[in-house]
Amino acid sequence: MKRVSSEWINLCLLLMGVAAVIGCNKSSFLDNNPDSRLVVPTTLADFQALLDNEAVMQETPELGELSTDDYYVTYSSWQNFKTAKSQNAYLWAKDIYVGQILIPDWDAPYQQVFYANVVLDGEKKVSMNDPGRSKWELLWGAAYFIRAYAFYNLSQVFAPIYDSATAADDMGIPLPVTPDVKAKYTRSTLKATYAQILSDLSKADSLLQPTQVDINYLNRPSRPAVQALLARIYLSVGAYSQAWICANKCLQLYDSLYMYNLDLNTNSNLPIPLTNPETLYQSVLLSTSEILGGILKNTCIVDSNLYASYRTGDLRKKVFYKFNGTSKIATLKGSYNGHAYCFSGLAVDELYLIRAECAARAGNKDAALADLNHLLQHRWDSSFVPVTAATAEDARDSIVLERRKELAFRGLRWSDLRRLNNEHEKISLYHGLNGQVHKLSPNSLNYVLPIPPDVIKDNSPMADNPRVDPN
Repeated sequence: MKRVSSEWINLCLLLMGVAAVIGCNKSSFLDNNPDSRLVVPTTLADFQALLDNEAVMQETPELGELSTDDYYVTYSSWQNFKTAKSQNAYLWAKDIYVGQILIPDWDAPYQQVFYANVVLDGEKKVSMNDPGRSKWELLWGAAYFIRAYAFYNLSQVFAPIYDSATAADDMGIPLPVTPDVKAKYTRSTLKATYAQILSDLSKADSLLQPTQVDINYLNRPSRPAVQALLARIYLSVGAYSQAWICANKCLQLYDSLYMYNLDLNTNSNLPIPLTNPETLYQSVLLSTSEILGGILKNTCIVDSNLYASYRTGDLRKKVFYKFNGTSKIATLKGSYNGHAYCFSGLAVDELYLIRAECAARAGNKDAALADLNHLLQHRWDSSFVPVTAATAEDARDSIVLERRKELAFRGLRWSDLRRLNNEHEKISLYHGLNGQVHKLSPNSLNYVLPIPPDVIKDNSPMADNPRVDPN
């Protein structure tokens, strides 16, 4: 974006020097240049290291999750939050930032876009006859995936839900596709936003060769991850037939699930390791979060209704949460990644739920229940009794409930609320604070978060999202 300084550009071009890289050796690009901020990547290894920079690539926005109904905070905790964003997102305030700038929910994904664009800028410089072109194509496929992932994550927070009747006029997000940080950007339409995301994923699918997921390189996209992301996208906009197709393609390529009662220590603070067979692509909600942080933070108290929805024998209650019997509250354990940050990536369990919900919505009750029960038998102890349903609609309702329980605190609830309310579910959210009850009404304008004020200022006349005072 225009406001990014040349110092930051140099920093981007060198992997920030101290960033951790998941499962990868540092390239000579890092090892041999003590002042790496002055060096622009040139080799295949350099560019691969750029995409492997976990400190940049793992982060996804938390603003949606902070605005959901899956948790609450005490008034004393709320008072101690250091940022206006954390306080006001919880209250669905009209003005979230109150002048706060450099919002990582916006900046981190666009930094990922910049990295991807740096890599893709080299595509035209490699000859079609280059003997190493196939390796470059894998790299470009990963960059297309990363850019699409960042754009999609931004769209779920800073753009309205997709509606084909209005998408050509609705405001989307800026779509930089070249590494020109001096450019001044405007918002694209929502239709153009999704077109760019789907175009990038189509290119990623054609370039990425691995059909299996290497659990030692979960930060690197694969073809199953592409299909998983497509399934997530189509579900979020209510395109259920397309979501089923993509979820089915993914599960045909890769369908590994943990058996919780055999494979995990449910009493551990970090029950699920980073290198686990269910993860398709690794990312986390902002690691700098004041609220979401598993065993690191007790400010996030699990909604009592959500916690009570896990019945006796459901091991997710122990794997996902810890219960303080003295204060009778539940807080988060480590997430789906071996550490305390909330997992927001792509995993096989989500794909079973997508395929099940789409089957139910298509009237195929038996297929829907088969997928749901296959997943749940991997989550329960030996007392599990398969879910039954009289109709496909009943099966759908059960699947939507299990989706909330299985995917809690993974950055998906906000998109689900937007989608379900768009389909007239009429879900109102409530947060109590200091004796007052704050409400977010279904389909409120506040389901779209405001763009940070420094972005609006530096890219004037960029339009912000309309907001209202909450009920």
